[in-house]
Amino acid sequence: MKRTAMWCLIGLVLLVSAAQSKAQTTSGNEKAVAALEEQWLQSQKTNNPDLTAPLLAEKFVDTSSDGKVMGKAEFLTTQKSIKWSSAENTDVKITVFGNTAIATGTEKWKGTDASGQALDENERWTDTWVKMPGGKWQCVASHQSRNKI
Repeated sequence: MKRTAMWCLIGLVLLVSAAQSKAQTTSGNEKAVAALEEQWLQSQKTNNPDLTAPLLAEKFVDTSSDGKVMGKAEFLTTQKSIKWSSAENTDVKITVFGNTAIATGTEKWKGTDASGQALDENERWTDTWVKMPGGKWQCVASHQSRNKI
């Protein structure tokens, strides 16, 4: 009977240890993706889309708040044409599903477009991140919707 109890105790310890390890990994992945979202925001605040480029997968797809669908190159060209005067994210949440993470939040930003027209946006966004085979997280899709508040 003592041997069975000992094996049950060992099994329980291993199970708890594995659960804690998994939670720490998920937390680590959430923090990693949150840091990448912050880097993306900094690229807007500093008018430096080159900070965003390495975050995007080669087959990245963006759906803008006006419904336009763009690939990586067109998205970066559009980002370069905007002169940001302010950008702030709020309500950012990251949920990890294995090697995929969904990031959501809201963003208020102001700036001017390529023609000098003023932009003042309040958007809700969803970014889909995938942990690539080399271990690097990259955004594969982004979607924005205008908030009417």
